[in-house]
Amino acid sequence: MIDDAQLAAIARECRVQIIRMLTHAGSGHPGGSLSVIDLVTTLFFQRMRHDPKRPDWPDRDRLILSKGHAVPAVYAAMARAGYFSQDLLITLRKLGSPLQGHPDRTALPGIEAATGSLGQGLSIAIGMALGLRSSGSPARVYCIMGDGEVQEGQVWEAAMAAPELGQPNSPLDNLVVILDENRIQLDDFVAKVRDIEPVAAKWKAFRWPVIEIDGHDVGQIKKALDEAEAIRAIREILGVTDAAWDDYLKTDTATRALVAELSALEKK
Repeated sequence: MIDDAQLAAIARECRVQIIRMLTHAGSGHPGGSLSVIDLVTTLFFQRMRHDPKRPDWPDRDRLILSKGHAVPAVYAAMARAGYFSQDLLITLRKLGSPLQGHPDRTALPGIEAATGSLGQGLSIAIGMALGLRSSGSPARVYCIMGDGEVQEGQVWEAAMAAPELGQPNSPLDNLVVILDENRIQLDDFVAKVRDIEPVAAKWKAFRWPVIEIDGHDVGQIKKALDEAEAIRAIREILGVTDAAWDDYLKTDTATRALVAELSALEKK
């Protein structure tokens, strides 16, 4: 299993590639790409079940990058994971390249949805999650959004609907939404364009369980993703608080082994 230091090294490599790609392209969105790279690399190299050799594997986990302008981060991670040669990265935004300025699922295997028309990614992710859950697939859907696009009304329609869809027998517990709150959008700071705060409280009001973390801290990212999956259920069954979980695992070797087993299983 890749440890935190290795993940951080991969993220640094991807940051370099992002700057390289955008320099060759002469245009793009460095801020949005760099702000999301630790999240993307953690998903690709620690969390998601996927196979670069089988990008259409039915039971793969899906990543929907709703903030599609940040796709250089995904391209860098995909190349590092082996979906395509890193030599292709410098063709970003070039005519005929599969690496378009926004994700194009018809041009590049491994891209799950054409995004970039902001506000639509969550609706796509919810539809995928509902379909996968209804078919009995173990696949999960991860949706990364930007804080600027949360100003879109469609986001809140989707956020309101998701906790109800699939109930009572097939709740969408296979969906994880990540909001990259970098506090800036194309025209200005988010708070100046249209302030979305208190954004966490708004999601909670629609009955979403919300965890706030530093999106550049790999340890916090992994812990939050654990909270959103099976390991959270184990912790609750054992009656261990979030604050005491790390210390508990140091003393309970059986549970520590079980958690490691489940973490490895999620990547297969």
